[in-house]
Amino acid sequence: MPAAPDFPPAPDRVIPARALISLSDKSGLEAAARALHARGVELISTGGTRAAIADFGLPVKDVADLTGFPEMMDGRVKTLHPVIHGGLLGVRDAAEHRAAMDAHGIDPIDIVWIDLYPFEQTVAAGGGIEAAIENIDIGGPAMIRSGSKNHGYVAVAVDPEGIGEILTALEADGGTSLALRKRLAARAFARTAAYDAAVSGWFAGQVEDAAPTRKTIAGSLAQTLRYGENPHQRGAFYRTAERRPGVAASEQVQGKELGYNNIADADAAYELVAEFDRPACVIVKHANPCGVALGTDLGEAYARALACDPVSAFGGVIAVNRPLSAADARAITDIFTEVVIAPGADAGAREIFAAKKNLRLLLTDGLPDPLAPGEVFRSVAGGLLVQTRDTARLTAAELKIVTRRTPTPTEIEDMLFAFTVAKHVKSNAIVYARDGQTAGIGAGQMNRRDAARIAALRAAEAGEAAGLGRSLAEGSACASEAFFPFADGLLEAVAAGATAVIQPGGSIRDAEVIAAADEKEIAMAFTDVRVFRH
Repeated sequence: MPAAPDFPPAPDRVIPARALISLSDKSGLEAAARALHARGVELISTGGTRAAIADFGLPVKDVADLTGFPEMMDGRVKTLHPVIHGGLLGVRDAAEHRAAMDAHGIDPIDIVWIDLYPFEQTVAAGGGIEAAIENIDIGGPAMIRSGSKNHGYVAVAVDPEGIGEILTALEADGGTSLALRKRLAARAFARTAAYDAAVSGWFAGQVEDAAPTRKTIAGSLAQTLRYGENPHQRGAFYRTAERRPGVAASEQVQGKELGYNNIADADAAYELVAEFDRPACVIVKHANPCGVALGTDLGEAYARALACDPVSAFGGVIAVNRPLSAADARAITDIFTEVVIAPGADAGAREIFAAKKNLRLLLTDGLPDPLAPGEVFRSVAGGLLVQTRDTARLTAAELKIVTRRTPTPTEIEDMLFAFTVAKHVKSNAIVYARDGQTAGIGAGQMNRRDAARIAALRAAEAGEAAGLGRSLAEGSACASEAFFPFADGLLEAVAAGATAVIQPGGSIRDAEVIAAADEKEIAMAFTDVRVFRH
């Protein structure tokens, strides 16, 4: 490790004389270049950026004129030269550095504005391997890191906001402050780290390595949150490079600022509603669905989802898998709702929602693909858990019937629907469902018997609220996202009115559970697939 040299303190104010600019996205280039030129700052650039500045009628020096080497190898080699990096890294007030710069004709560079090759955009647009590789920037990150390391003298911008801050500072007092340069350096190092994370993540997908030695996850700040899960916790929301329709890629059309819990619940709701091909509605409260239903249209789906647990639905998050109409909006706004997320809404729906100033309306450009590969992450103290996304989806042909009684076609449909919902309920989870509607959901319990009891209680209350004179769970299918370790949970489901059960199987007491099902003359299917959600 190099010893720390005894450098003089960095100056608080640096009046810039030279700026190096290299941009893929040239938005705002002309205004910034003119502002820098007006302040007597010499402009240095390469390739297309240099040509653009020249087209503005501004003087600009080509990097090749400084290095004495032409741009070569299809542009792969142009800025990796001591004249450039010496100008960025040289400590101007250190005698040895100053002497080396003078001896080798190296002039200092005071401003760097670089936005890097569009690697992330190339990959997101489906570019092939060769296109992705050619868009891996080498010189850009090197210059950004050099300038940022030497932030005692160099101001580095990696986005339009950064160059805007620099120009504002120059307008105010003609120079950049140390505090500004330090802030910009922190942002610049974060940008190169995120860029490298995108490259390494993409490369990991090109090789057969289930668990790379190192794993880097990067995100860009979407918004600072008022607080985290609780008011005494700080919170922020970051977008990753994954291009998946959902809350991170949504447009907030109206309503209060999203909170930490709003975002988590909206994500849970939208991922579940995307599982269904028919019009569907999901109502989520505290990260768990409290009502899920299908319908001939969204209006029917919402009414049926609400009927599952109208008490818990108050203040919940609603997700649908079709664009919203005015009629849908009128129904939804009958009760207090925190967030609505949908793949679109017509003008009438937007107008009705607009009357509810606190309701957050999120619109997306599509639905997430529940079968698409991907990774999910969870932090633990000093570490990170990484797993592939749960893309399990069952068909009737994959069910293994283990009881004497075979389920009817209708029961099979209910079983598959209930198991799909259970996949999105916190473990231990029990879901009763009938005719494309959840009847009762028991979530997050320490034992499966209690989950079955809670789901039965919800179903009984829902039936009473609907004036049916019976539990919604009567004649339902019961789904358990993991095996029944004892027969007690299954017997609770039968007592609630379930006539068919779907579960993974695999318990050492499977025979005991099957015998209990046969004794009660219900049908039961094993999936051989567990869908825990801790």
